[in-house]
Amino acid sequence: MNRLSQESSPYLLQHANNPVDWYPWSEEAFEKAKAENKPVLVSIGYAACHWCHVMERESFENHDTAAIMNDRFVNIKIDREERPDLDHIYMDAVQAMTGGGGWPLNVFLTPDKKPFYGGTYFPPTQAFNRPSWTDVLTSLSNSYREKPEEILAQADYLVQHMNSTNAFGLGKPGLADKIGPGLKDEVHTLFDNIMKTADRTDGGFGAAPKFPQTFTIRFLLHYYYHTKEQAALDQALLSLDKMIAGGINDQLGGGFARYSTDSSWLAPHFEKMLYDNALLLIVIAEAYQITGHPKYANTIAETVRFVDEEMTSPENGFYSALDADSEGVEGKFYTWSKAEIESILGEDADLFNAFYDVSERGNWEHTNILNIPVAIETFAAARHMRPEDLGLLLANSRTKLLKQRSIRIRPQLDDKILIGWNALMCIGLCKAAAATGDQTYRNRAEANIIFLLNNFRNEDGSFAHTWKNNIAKYPAFLDDYAYLISALIHLQEVTANHEWLRIAKSLTNFVIEKFGEEGPLFFYTTADQKDVIIRKKEIYDGAVPSGNSVMMWNLYYLGTIFDVPDWRLRSQQMISSVQETITKYPGSFGVWASFLLSMAHGIPEIAVIGEESTALSIEFLRNFIGHNVFQSATLSNSEFPLLAEKPFSPYTQLYLCKDYACKSPVKTVDELIGSLEKT
Repeated sequence: MNRLSQESSPYLLQHANNPVDWYPWSEEAFEKAKAENKPVLVSIGYAACHWCHVMERESFENHDTAAIMNDRFVNIKIDREERPDLDHIYMDAVQAMTGGGGWPLNVFLTPDKKPFYGGTYFPPTQAFNRPSWTDVLTSLSNSYREKPEEILAQADYLVQHMNSTNAFGLGKPGLADKIGPGLKDEVHTLFDNIMKTADRTDGGFGAAPKFPQTFTIRFLLHYYYHTKEQAALDQALLSLDKMIAGGINDQLGGGFARYSTDSSWLAPHFEKMLYDNALLLIVIAEAYQITGHPKYANTIAETVRFVDEEMTSPENGFYSALDADSEGVEGKFYTWSKAEIESILGEDADLFNAFYDVSERGNWEHTNILNIPVAIETFAAARHMRPEDLGLLLANSRTKLLKQRSIRIRPQLDDKILIGWNALMCIGLCKAAAATGDQTYRNRAEANIIFLLNNFRNEDGSFAHTWKNNIAKYPAFLDDYAYLISALIHLQEVTANHEWLRIAKSLTNFVIEKFGEEGPLFFYTTADQKDVIIRKKEIYDGAVPSGNSVMMWNLYYLGTIFDVPDWRLRSQQMISSVQETITKYPGSFGVWASFLLSMAHGIPEIAVIGEESTALSIEFLRNFIGHNVFQSATLSNSEFPLLAEKPFSPYTQLYLCKDYACKSPVKTVDELIGSLEKT
């Protein structure tokens, strides 16, 4: 057993019994490297990572390989979800060296933390056009000993490169008058660039492997709302429908896997991440607002049920992930043979198998991933059945299979609780509550926020990044604060509790002070951590939103709510400085793109005031209107400009405003929606 046995991360604990003398990231490890003049191997992964498990079995559990690692290197294991700052830094280095990245991420450092070589998965013997792991270890240790000047020069070059990437895509802030209707032509170009990558047959964007790309889908939904461009809505819904019907969506237990290995969404990489399900909840809720189609409400319910049953702690926190593997086999928990289904379902098996694409040969590696190739209405019509009768039969069959599946050995649960990912799920629940009117989603979101505030907040007002076994660890990062502020904003919309806004304002001041750069404009990933070689500014919207893009909207929203002009100006300057980059590379800047679209068309301010404000707010929030600033209250409130100086009325009043100048109030949601459509 090595030093990782004292850690709480499930990923690090997975390696606690390796013969490798693993250290956690610590100054102790680097002091040892300096004292013994050895390079440092940093291996980064996460608990649900399939290829991380493969490399562990092949190399890190091998005593001969471990002997080489222990003799020639100081070895450090990092959970990328605990230390995303380190993962970003060294992923950038590996991408600069190799042109690619992924996990496991294996990067070699000098004792002063500078990278000089790296890669992802290395096989135990030469294969896949990759050198063997032992060859890499031997070659690098020899080079470090025999050519130290070359190694140090390479390391210095890479650090210079990483510092330079902090400014990529950042232009000079434009003038405020450039933000507005004049942007519409540029937004059309942005839309055209997105559609060039759209898969018009199977949905999504680009070729396999396919990730959900929820930010791009959200942009298309927003673009449709503002322009009524049918192609935008069609591509957005095609993408969602194909994912919902595909193997990437667990057809029995609910919840989405991280990505699909094929172009038709059949074969997922079976790990289920909290953040993916949160982001899909958000976009599916918006699709439901636009279309009213019950399949989206059903998918919301199934996804929330999955999170409730499999990823929720007794304290109302949300766990991080479920592994792709069980019993050492990827997807074993989720796949079925035809014979197994027949033995469970009996005479109902033929219909079930036909609907869910189950065959004797299998549709994936000689087994079957449940998916829906044909819509239920079409399938039922071909068999002269009513869709509702077929739906009931399939639901009963799913219940039987799910009961049988519960007996299987489950994938490992990564039970650490991350504040940022929890905040994303809280946003998803708020969006679900708004779209469906189901207040149980709102209640779940509020319980989660209370848990986060009670367990992650330090005495000085700062927050921790991760929590487990009643212990909070590591300073929170920019993403954590940005998502938490956004969650508080969304929660106040569905609860009308203005205290959430006050907390959001306080946290925004904290972020500006601790994460802001001289200028001021963008924000660093870290506050004052001393154990990183550079402070990065991340602007890409990748698997999760960029903390900077989320802070941009937070600043605009709260700047409007509390009348802080500097915050609104900073928000506009932030997006103006990346405007050209967004247009050229919309797939990497999806959150930015949606905000740019809204800025081009105008962001309405809406207030609902009166005794019936709760009921009318619930009714209003079920509609999709893109980015907006929304508040409701029973009485006028001088603390908030949107709620201030509104005359008393025996009827609840709905106000549509811009820069606090409000039109005459209306009494019904339909009238308000009509006014919005005319703007």
